[in-house]
Amino acid sequence: MSIKQVSMLVSGLFMSLASTGIALAADAVPPVAAKVKWQETRHGEVVTDDYRWLQKKENPDVIAHLNAENSYTEAMTAGIKPLSEKLYAEIKGRMKEVDLSVPVRRANFYYYSRTEAGKQYPLFCRRHADDKLAYDEKLPEEILLNQNEMAQGQKFFSVGSTIISPDEQLLAYTTDTVGYRQYELHIKNLKTGQLLPDTVPRVTSAAWAADNKTLFFVQEDATTKRSDRLFRMEIGKAPVEVMNEAVEQFDISVSSTRDRQFIVLSSHATDTSEVMLLSAATPTAQFKSVLGREKGHRYSVEHRNGELYITTNKDAKNFRVVRAPVATPDQQHWQEIVKHDPEVLVSGAELFKDFMAVTEKSQALNRIRIYDFASKQWKTVKFDDPVYLAMGAGTPEFSATRYRMSYQSPVTPPTVLDVDMATGQRFVLKQQEVVGGYDANRYESRRLWATARDGVKVPLWVVYKKGVKLDGSAPLLLYSYGSYGISTEATFASNRISLLERGVIYAQAHIRGGRDMGERWHEDGMLMHKKNTFYDFIDSAEYLVKQKWTSPDRLIIQGGSAGGLLMGAVVNMRPDLFHAVHAAVPFVDVMNTMMDASLPLTTGEYLEWGNPNEKPAYDYMRSYSPYDNIAHKAYPSMLVTTGLNDSQVMYWEPTKYVAKLRDYKTDKNPLLLKINMAAGHGGASGRYDAIREGAFNMAWMLDQWGIKE
Repeated sequence: MSIKQVSMLVSGLFMSLASTGIALAADAVPPVAAKVKWQETRHGEVVTDDYRWLQKKENPDVIAHLNAENSYTEAMTAGIKPLSEKLYAEIKGRMKEVDLSVPVRRANFYYYSRTEAGKQYPLFCRRHADDKLAYDEKLPEEILLNQNEMAQGQKFFSVGSTIISPDEQLLAYTTDTVGYRQYELHIKNLKTGQLLPDTVPRVTSAAWAADNKTLFFVQEDATTKRSDRLFRMEIGKAPVEVMNEAVEQFDISVSSTRDRQFIVLSSHATDTSEVMLLSAATPTAQFKSVLGREKGHRYSVEHRNGELYITTNKDAKNFRVVRAPVATPDQQHWQEIVKHDPEVLVSGAELFKDFMAVTEKSQALNRIRIYDFASKQWKTVKFDDPVYLAMGAGTPEFSATRYRMSYQSPVTPPTVLDVDMATGQRFVLKQQEVVGGYDANRYESRRLWATARDGVKVPLWVVYKKGVKLDGSAPLLLYSYGSYGISTEATFASNRISLLERGVIYAQAHIRGGRDMGERWHEDGMLMHKKNTFYDFIDSAEYLVKQKWTSPDRLIIQGGSAGGLLMGAVVNMRPDLFHAVHAAVPFVDVMNTMMDASLPLTTGEYLEWGNPNEKPAYDYMRSYSPYDNIAHKAYPSMLVTTGLNDSQVMYWEPTKYVAKLRDYKTDKNPLLLKINMAAGHGGASGRYDAIREGAFNMAWMLDQWGIKE
């Protein structure tokens, strides 16, 4: 039977069921993807991929198959629709539909975003500061970008970045109307309200020169999505290429120092970086490298009073901060400001006229330390919750004396506060309102430590409603990520209340692969140590079971993107340990993706996963790749979600994975694939649409626990 015949058969089946009104779970038949032989020899191994034809997005048979998968999922989940709608109403009901972000001053204006009831997208606005540079809500509002108007007629809409010119008369911004994360650059004259004709596709970062007419921007490659070319564009003139990053493992980005004295061009790979500077006052001059490019050396720079403040890993695995004159930034002129601490990761340093704010991470918790240049004293901003997330929230003014922060914990809604950098006094500006009332005293969060199989202590955190029985009977949702050095953070989520109120315990594991416990934590979960990521997750789950937080038949796991790889790997290794799985936009076809250098993002990730063109790396990656290790055995119930226009993990990875798993698995547990046909890696773009997607996923999990309302 041909691909087309199979697709027509499946599509016809669902059309028939729908037309007769009997598309119920009992009648639904899962789509069966055709097998088309494809082979390739890799390091002497003959590799067969029967579902490679699903990678042809332009093939109508592929779209028919995806539609059939959606129809099957809809039929199989018809029974949870009332619960999904109830959850949607709950989550939407907690959201303050008409809201305003805390305005932040940049030069002569206060910038903010606000939302309107029933509207999917925010409005980007500003008000002029008063004569004392204070915010006055009575002054006229300028709407810079009305995203609801801009999104009209689009199934997907996203604003990537917004960059205001130094004189605050021009706004450069980027938009994506597909979900593929290829953003188009636009420039708006804020004095006239008119859009300028200067537009450029695939722009990933931009920075204004001091003359208010020259814009530097980075463009990504149309196929590989590698940000590799820097351009200089004078308004009204054609862009001029300034640099082309030739090394495939490197991406580039452009920005400005906080004091707006320099344009910063950064080239960065997983293990190496280089920073080049250009005076913002001389945009046609040449960029000059600060410290060159040395294998293994990663650094970033800021500027203050003729000196560069360099956050560097030179002789400091967890980074340190040094300063040196702009003219002589080499190591022999370094003066150490923040010493290296093997137990503390220095995440970054923000420079102001009179102060420096340093973000650090220790024991999987962030902290902010503020240095006063006049008194030469440090102040640490401390919080009391056992687990939390504290981070800078944007303080664009170099002359600022207050540092804007965001704070939240699993039981504390996001809170915006200013910290007086001279005195340490805090000023709470806003806490996210949970409409309908929220009592944090109803819930409890805790830090836990699991011992991995190699003896390493892995931190976790849990949040639950007080009174939940800790006897192994509680439903528990365990989430993690564990890749690219991205840490798992202890955040608040108002939608999570719907789980907690139904007796679900929510947990996250700070597994290796992130930087939760420092740079070594990342190194021990990448390349030839990647399996530590999966082992840590399994060992964390076993710890939760052993300590009576839950039991295998009450344990659901969740992860997305590289966290979806985690899901695929651990269910291959220990399918008996988990009751159900939600794998979102999962990176599961590791070998086929990493062997194809023409695909987006592949070559740049050799330093994270390994280069499979080298046999030792190939063998190791092959041993955990979820798609390649599917076996004839029982698997947990699984919901796999993706977006047709995903550029980070192509739609075909989860599609092929589900097709193969459906053919191999020996159980009767549900295996569902849900594809958003108008979105990408991040799912639906509108806030109400995103809530609806989340409510469906939550309803599916609750149903797996036997919780029906």
